[in-house]
Amino acid sequence: MTVKFKKTHPDAIIPAYAHPGDAGMDVCSCAALTIQPGARALVPTGLVMELPAGTEAQMRPRSGLAIKNGITLLNTPGTIDEGYRGEIGIILINLGHEPFDIRPGMRIAQMVIAPVLRVAVEEVVDVSDTTRGTGGFGSTGL
Repeated sequence: MTVKFKKTHPDAIIPAYAHPGDAGMDVCSCAALTIQPGARALVPTGLVMELPAGTEAQMRPRSGLAIKNGITLLNTPGTIDEGYRGEIGIILINLGHEPFDIRPGMRIAQMVIAPVLRVAVEEVVDVSDTTRGTGGFGSTGL
């Protein structure tokens, strides 16, 4: 399976897997900016992508940025649909206590390519019972 990328900025870096067996490819910033504590920013990548039919790209946080600096993705996983052809932007938020500087080329997110199921939707009068029933939000204990 091939995912095609087009650079729209000279500092853009094509996503790549850091290690064999990694689920996610590193995604890099193509801009320099600072995110203040409690603030969020749309970080440009300088990339346009063409996904294979029947797939999506999921954008996920990088664990190192999260634990060391409190930097995470505001909508995670962020979904990029196969038909989108605009620039990939990463919505980062600074949950840390210090301003966070982003540099061109910095790894800011992970991209996982995943299959998408298309389902038929049917309205019904009732749904089947299960042993779990309506239990949720901590119903199995801590």
